[in-house]
Amino acid sequence: MYFIFILSAQVPKFERVSLGEYRIAALSWMFRKGKIAWDKLLIASVRHILKKYGITNGVLVLDESDRARSKNTKRIHKAHKQKYKASGGYVNGQTIVLLLLVTDSITVPVGFNFYMPDPAISAWTKEEKNLKKQGIPKSERPAKPETDHDYPKKIQLALLLL
Repeated sequence: MYFIFILSAQVPKFERVSLGEYRIAALSWMFRKGKIAWDKLLIASVRHILKKYGITNGVLVLDESDRARSKNTKRIHKAHKQKYKASGGYVNGQTIVLLLLVTDSITVPVGFNFYMPDPAISAWTKEEKNLKKQGIPKSERPAKPETDHDYPKKIQLALLLL
């Protein structure tokens, strides 16, 4: 029976474990379309870990992380143009604001949010930079647009996580 698990490296692990019964598309569909309360599942999982290992104290830490995804993507949630530090170019990616519980023994993520810069502010900043380069005085340049509440800043997302 063990020979069943020695399959080609081309077949994803999920398909191997299900013995070919399910495809990776089925798993993808379950995560995207399933009515799963992911936030409540995360809270329950963290509580279970804390209870199981008897963790009673720790420090909450906020962190943000840029994840490069692709140069040409439209369907990834809150993907936006980012400076790619490795090559010096640009790539579409996601910025994730994380709330972590750091203890003496483990570090556990307890919450996260996706950040996306306000497109109106980004366009204004780009235009402002070009107008400054041309030597146009500030009084003749357009005013900074109002912030849109649909695009909170990283610090606001961090406060929501707390």
